[in-house]
Amino acid sequence: MAETVLTNTGLDRFLELLDGRPEHRDPAFRRAAEVVLGLLALRGADRASGVPEPTPELVRRLLVEDLPAFVYVAPGELPGYRAVVGELAGRFDGGLRERIAAVVDESAGDFERAMADPGNLTWYRWYASLLRSVGTDLGDADDVRRRIGALDGAPLPDGVLRADLMGRTALADTVLAEAVARAYVRDAEEPPAAGPLLTDHAVAAGVGRVAAALLDRWTAAGLADQLTGAYARFAPGPDDFPHLVLADALLDEHMDYYGDPSIPVPPPAAVEPAAAGDAERDADALLAAVEELAEEEHEPYGGEAPHLLYALYQRGCAADSIARRAAEYEDWTVDPALEDVPVTVPEGATGAYVTPPVPELVRLLGSTGLGEDDRARLERPARELAAVADRLAATGLVLRSGDAFGLTPRGAATVRYLLRVRRVAAPTAAEAVAWSAAELVAAAAQWPQAPAARGLADWLHARGDTADAWAELLAAVGSVHAHAAEGADVRALFGLLDTATAPPGALRGALRDPVVGAYALDALRARGEEADPVQVPASARALHLLDRLPGKKGPLESRRAAFDAAAADWPGGSAALVRAMAEADRHGTERVLGPLGISLP
Repeated sequence: MAETVLTNTGLDRFLELLDGRPEHRDPAFRRAAEVVLGLLALRGADRASGVPEPTPELVRRLLVEDLPAFVYVAPGELPGYRAVVGELAGRFDGGLRERIAAVVDESAGDFERAMADPGNLTWYRWYASLLRSVGTDLGDADDVRRRIGALDGAPLPDGVLRADLMGRTALADTVLAEAVARAYVRDAEEPPAAGPLLTDHAVAAGVGRVAAALLDRWTAAGLADQLTGAYARFAPGPDDFPHLVLADALLDEHMDYYGDPSIPVPPPAAVEPAAAGDAERDADALLAAVEELAEEEHEPYGGEAPHLLYALYQRGCAADSIARRAAEYEDWTVDPALEDVPVTVPEGATGAYVTPPVPELVRLLGSTGLGEDDRARLERPARELAAVADRLAATGLVLRSGDAFGLTPRGAATVRYLLRVRRVAAPTAAEAVAWSAAELVAAAAQWPQAPAARGLADWLHARGDTADAWAELLAAVGSVHAHAAEGADVRALFGLLDTATAPPGALRGALRDPVVGAYALDALRARGEEADPVQVPASARALHLLDRLPGKKGPLESRRAAFDAAAADWPGGSAALVRAMAEADRHGTERVLGPLGISLP
C-alpha cells in the first residue's frame, strides 16, 4: 500500500491540522490528500515543516502532468484535489496561499481537460475506471481480482488505440520509476529532518515494485499484479506491437512530406473497417513484408517499401503507375502535373509485369520523344519495382494489376492505423467533411489535386450543395486565407471546384472577394452568365494575373514576356501591377517575379 511505501509524507499531520468539517472527513478527500502529498513529496517538495510545501511549479506539474499520468479520479472528485492543494498552501506563510490559488485557478481548465483526455489514459487508469463502473471496491484487492476477468474485450474509448494506452503506460512507468529513484537518492545524500520518504526495505524490492505499489494505491488495489500476471493479455506491452517500427518509418515519411504530424493526409476514398486486433495483425503482416524486402537480395527498391506505402496513402489511396514511379527513381523527367494523377486499375491483369507501350509511357510521364529504346531502359527498374509491389500484395493489403499498384481498402485502413499510432492526422472521409470550411481548405491546399477535389466536393455534397455552403467554402478559399503562407496553393483550389453546378448567387457574392473575385468572374462568364467586373477588387484581379503567369516553367524570356503583356493592360503599367500583386501576396509575387529580375516595392 502506498502509505507504507511512501513514509513521512505528513498525511496524518495534515489531516490533524484541518478543522474537522464533514467534507474533510470524506474518504475521497482523504484519498486526494494522500495522493497530493505523496506526489509533492516524491517530486522534492520541502518537508521540513512536517508536510510538503507546495510551490507554483510543483502544483502545476501535479495538476497537468502527474495526476493525469498516474491517478484514477472518479467523476465528480476532481475538485477535491484542488481543495487539498489549497488547504495545504494555507498552512504556510508569506503569501503562498495566494500564489498557489492563482496557479490552481489558471490550471483548472488544463487539469480537467488532461484528466478527461483519452490520450492520457494508461492501462491502470483505464481498468480502474472500468472496474469502478461495475461496482468494484477499488481499495479491495480481492474484489479487483474477482471482477477484472469480466472486462475481457471491453471496448476502448472512441479514437483510442491499444498502442496508445501501451505507449502512455510505458512512459508513465518510466517517469514514476525515475521519480522514485531520484527521491531515494535525494534523501540518501541529504537526509531530511522529517525522515526518509522511502525505506531501504521498500527500495530493496526494486524501484519497479515500489512504482507498482504506488499505482495500485492510486488506481485499484492489486491491479498491477493482475495486469502483469493472470490478465497480462489485458495490458499488452511494447513487445506486443512490433509494427510500431513501421509506424515510425511512416511518421518519418510524413515529416518529409509535410513537416508536422498535425497536418492531415488526405482521407482515402475507401477503407475497410477492422477490429483493433485485426488492424494490429495486418500491420504486423505488413511489417514482415517490409522487413523481408529490406534484405539485400531485394535491392535496389526493397528499402523503399515504407515510402511506397506512405506515397500511396497520401494520394488519397488512388492507384499509381509502376512505370511512372520507376522513372522517378531513375531520375527521368516526369511532368509535375502528372505525378499524382491516378491510374486505372485493369481487371484481370495477372502474370509477370510488362512495361507499358511507348504511347502509354508518353501519357504517364508527359514526355514527348520517348521511343522503344527508352522503354527498354525502363524495363529492368520497372520489373524490380513491380516485384516489391507483388511482395507487398501478398499480404492482401496492396494490389498490383498490370502497371497499376495501390492500397486495397483493408490496406488503406492498416496504413491509417499505423499513422494514427504515431499521432499523424489521418482523417476518414466522414471526419473530413465534418471540418469547417477553413480547416478543409487549409488541409486540401497541401494535398494532391485528385483527393483535394474529392474532399471539397464531398464537403459541399454533405451540406446539400447549398448556396450557403458554397459561399462559406469560397470565402475560405478567398478572404479567409488571404494571407496564407502559400496563398497560390489555396487559390488553386478554386480550379478544382465544379463551378458549373455552383449556385449562381454564391459565385456572384464572391465577386467582391479580395482574393478570388476574378476567379468567380471567370466562372460566371464560362457559364454564359452576365457579371459585373467593376465589383471585382483590384487585389483579386492582380492575384488572378499572378497565378496565370508561368511561374518557374519555361524560359525566362517567355516568362518575362507574359508579365509584360499582363502589365500592358494594367492601369498605371508594370510598376502599379507589381505593387498590387505584392500587397495582395508578397511571398507569391517574390517567387514568380524574382527570377525575372523584377524588384518589389
